[in-house]
Amino acid sequence: MAHGTRSETEPGTERYDVVVVGGGAAGLSGAVTLARARRSVLVIDEGRPRNAPADGVHGYLGREGTPPGELVAAGREELRGYGGLVRQGTAVAAERRADGFVVRLADGGEVAAARLLVTTGLADGLPELPGLAAQWGRGVLHCPYCHGWEVRDEEIGVLSTGPFAVHQALMWRQWSERITFFRHTGPELDAEQREQLAARGVVVVEGEVTEVVSGADGRMSGLRLADGHVVPCRAMTVTTRLAARGGGLLESLGLEAVEQERDGHVFGTHFAADPVGASAVPGVWLAGNVTGLMDQVVAAAAAGVRAGAAINADLTAEETRRAVAAYRAGREGERSMGEHGHGHGHQHGHGQQHGQGGGAVEEFWDGRYGESERIWSGNPNPTLVREAAELTPGRALDLGCGEGADALWLAERGWTVTATDVSKVALERAAEHAAAAGPEVAARIDWQRHDFGVSFPEGEYELVSAHFLHSPVDVELDRDAILRSAAAAVAVGGVLLVVGHYEHPSWAQDRHPGMVFPTTDEVLAALRLPDGDWTVERSQLEPRDFPAPDGTPGTRTDNLLRVRRNR
Repeated sequence: MAHGTRSETEPGTERYDVVVVGGGAAGLSGAVTLARARRSVLVIDEGRPRNAPADGVHGYLGREGTPPGELVAAGREELRGYGGLVRQGTAVAAERRADGFVVRLADGGEVAAARLLVTTGLADGLPELPGLAAQWGRGVLHCPYCHGWEVRDEEIGVLSTGPFAVHQALMWRQWSERITFFRHTGPELDAEQREQLAARGVVVVEGEVTEVVSGADGRMSGLRLADGHVVPCRAMTVTTRLAARGGGLLESLGLEAVEQERDGHVFGTHFAADPVGASAVPGVWLAGNVTGLMDQVVAAAAAGVRAGAAINADLTAEETRRAVAAYRAGREGERSMGEHGHGHGHQHGHGQQHGQGGGAVEEFWDGRYGESERIWSGNPNPTLVREAAELTPGRALDLGCGEGADALWLAERGWTVTATDVSKVALERAAEHAAAAGPEVAARIDWQRHDFGVSFPEGEYELVSAHFLHSPVDVELDRDAILRSAAAAVAVGGVLLVVGHYEHPSWAQDRHPGMVFPTTDEVLAALRLPDGDWTVERSQLEPRDFPAPDGTPGTRTDNLLRVRRNR
């Protein structure tokens, strides 16, 4: 990506390094971090911050008492100063693509990004009580660290609706000696709890509260009980049901909200992420209250900074992989024709060799893998991810599995995989990666060494995947015969997926004169599929960016053929 700029991937679709969904403290802090790293960043924000009713932000060093709106405005101005952009809107869904993500907006627009940072915050589920919602953020409070100082020494009521109310009362006692505990609909108090409240001078009022009463000045004045009696209170604290926002967007990416517990009781739902914000979906990070329900503003901002730095590091690693691949291709005349060029996946340009072992081809690929501990990125081929995501897991055959990233991705999603390669070194390394992924994943993969010119895996499969079956060291290979064997292995209702290069990179000088890149029509003709037995679901060219070793822009085009067996 160009630093601090955006480019068009499709007509009308803007593309950024990172799209941040949510423009609060977490989102803006992450966006500023990325913009300062010279990344192109867009923040999409609905403009409905959770803390909008509050008079000021507290516990944020140097920003004490700043109105929430002013803090957001200052953050947006800082972001714009580094070239970042902010757009008013609602992100309703996102789709993973080969080169990143497309985010769809409620107004029908869409934007593309290599990475996503979701900071949509949370919503507070308030107790249903007349007059309560109108006082939310002013007289009705939830956090003593956020609001305790502002109501110090006032008459404060604690509304009990669950098991945390006693803890709340004892905490708020630090800010005022005039605390009243309204048992309301909460659980009965045991002897120990009553003793604790009495020892701290907290008055317990039995009976259900029916209304939050406000005075002529608009401030809260008391709580009305079922018998009509009003107990004076200038503030009250409640336990809210915390629910992470942005569920539709995150669920469209395959993430699910999970319940969060404390002391055995559920108090909200959130989306899980690791300490730097990475979610279970590669390329998607989370920060702030969407994943950390208890984070205050300063903690959410810090989480945004951590996530922004992690995203920049991830992008840098990917760009380095691409640069190294392009550098090797330019220096060695594309010695490895299996290189995909996206920096996203391991490649399959070596699964189709002649000779039973000890031959030049096997020796070549064993030597190639022996050059370093990892040749490919460790990520699955993006075309496989896109095409297989909609398929029901069954049996899969991975032809030329390399270091195993495609096989691992399939196994993690429930497929039973037969993964094949000519290189013993590659297969041993792939098996190690599977073992590291866990016994359940490893048990789903059968690693088999095959020279496809001599042997081919047995069985029928709901998916047969053949990615980049090009060989720079065996140019007379009968690739068509191998693909016919692949088609014969597809079960009724199953899919054959063939992906290959259509041409050399636009900048390549050193060609392999004997290397042939067949078109999808040529592949289809070579398969000799009986009429009516198969349906062609996809036959297309897929151009992509492929920069030269010196960074000069370049392109490369692949072809994709996807056919389904009908009978």
